[in-house]
Amino acid sequence: IKEQGWEAIKYIIESRRSVFPPAFNDKPVSRKTISLLLEAANWAPNHKLTQPWRFVVMAGNMRKKLGEFMLEDYDSNTRPEQRLEKKRNKLLANPTRSAAIIAICMKPDISGKVPEWEELAATACAVQNLWLTATALGLGGYWSTPKNREGIARFLKLDEGTKCLGLFYLGYYDQRPPTPSRRPWNEKVIWMEE
Repeated sequence: IKEQGWEAIKYIIESRRSVFPPAFNDKPVSRKTISLLLEAANWAPNHKLTQPWRFVVMAGNMRKKLGEFMLEDYDSNTRPEQRLEKKRNKLLANPTRSAAIIAICMKPDISGKVPEWEELAATACAVQNLWLTATALGLGGYWSTPKNREGIARFLKLDEGTKCLGLFYLGYYDQRPPTPSRRPWNEKVIWMEE
C-alpha cells in the first residue's frame, strides 16, 4: 500500500467515533447512502463464508414506532418507583433524532461448523466496515445494545434463529466529537520470535 493511501485509511480509522443521537442534525440520509454502508458491511471477513450478519433499516415513521415500543417495553419491565424520566425520554427521543436506525442482527450457522463466537466476530467486523464507511461519508453513528434484545427481535419480526445484537443510530452532525486518546499500540503487544 502506498504511504499516501495508508494515511487516508489511518485518518478514517482514527476519526471513527461514537456520535450520539442528540448530536445529530435534521439532514436526511438517503437510501443510496445507507445502501453504500450496507455494501461495505457485506465485505466483512467470515469463516466458511457463512455471512451471518443481517440488518433491518428503520426510517420514516418506523423510528417513532421503535421509540414507542422501547418506552412501552421499559415501562412494562420496570417497577413504577424505579422508572427514570430521563431514561424514558431518551428511549422515545433517540430514534426520532436519528435519520435512520439499523438493527444489527446475526443469523448463526446452524450446521455447527462455525462456533457462534466467530459469527459474532464476523458481524462485529461487518459493523466496523459500516461504521468506517459512515465516517468517510461524514455520518455519525452509535451502536447501542438495548437491554431487551429479544423484545426488539420480536418487534423486528426476525426469522427464527436470528438474533438482534443492537441498534446502530445514524445521522449527520455538525460538531466534531472530541478526539479520544489511545495508549500506544506497542503497550498491548507481545512479540514472540525464535
